Amino acid sequence: MPQQVLGASLRVAIHAPAPLIRAGLSGFVAMEPRLREVPRDRIREADAIVVAVDVADASVLDLLPSLSDHPGARFLVVVSERWQADVSTARHRGVRAVVWWDFCSPDVFVRTVRAVAGEDGNAAPATRTVTPTRNRAPLSTREVAVLRLIAEGRQCDEIATELSYSERTVRYILYGAMKRLRARNRTHAVSYAIRAGLI
Repeated sequence: MPQQVLGASLRVAIHAPAPLIRAGLSGFVAMEPRLREVPRDRIREADAIVVAVDVADASVLDLLPSLSDHPGARFLVVVSERWQADVSTARHRGVRAVVWWDFCSPDVFVRTVRAVAGEDGNAAPATRTVTPTRNRAPLSTREVAVLRLIAEGRQCDEIATELSYSERTVRYILYGAMKRLRARNRTHAVSYAIRAGLI
């Protein structure tokens, strides 16, 4: 893979089985003047290869070498549902970042592609932006803060005072975290978040 020169266009290849997802990611590329999509037959020229999947598992990692046999290929994996692959194997196969579809705004996409491509001339850290965690989407900063305080035994009114939120906002944040983690109740959410290393 060619060494990226600061100021040059970043070449991006997209692999997405679903036409609608592919069109969306192509649209993100088209919105950023610094990015240029390369066709599939020129994928070896790509500075970053974006792979969009529902579930990231061993079969997805096995697919990566067939997309580009270049030893320096760098992949950004966009996941919509679950991460079920071994992280160290993903790094070995060239995965340099993982982004959950729910969090893949145009800005996040562009920044992550730049990092994956090593725009500054350095290799991007593996699995930056979002590290996959036990088949669940990551928590926001506010959700982490609320769950940590609940884990310490705080009540919603105490958390509201601590974080300078209204009690209603705390309950809204807590509900969002429970929904994201698919937890049955706050105890389930806290115990899951602790086991998964989220808090």
